[in-house]
Amino acid sequence: MALVRKGSRRIVVDGTVYRWRLRGRPTYFQGLAWSPCTFAVEHADTPAAALVVTTSQPHPSNWIGREAEPVLPSGVAAAVRLALREGWTPTAPGSAFHLDQSAGFTASF
Repeated sequence: MALVRKGSRRIVVDGTVYRWRLRGRPTYFQGLAWSPCTFAVEHADTPAAALVVTTSQPHPSNWIGREAEPVLPSGVAAAVRLALREGWTPTAPGSAFHLDQSAGFTASF
């Protein structure tokens, strides 16, 4: 599964170029702050298995006005390094690699 190029950003982590993307509009559950924000990362030159990272923050564009920290390139780089240590191989074909960092997220009800 390849990322949509529109809206994706380039990031270099330890000399390797990746593209990452945060969904511009939240999903229904993210909009209500019932589920945390996610973003996706893939290798820029040979995209194969994407990395899907679940954060511990609500989506920045949630509908109820809940405060959220922005997803920064430093956080993306840290997630890529952690996923690589945990076995993500971005150039190997396969399904998406999920990295769950949602510990501490509290859903709004």
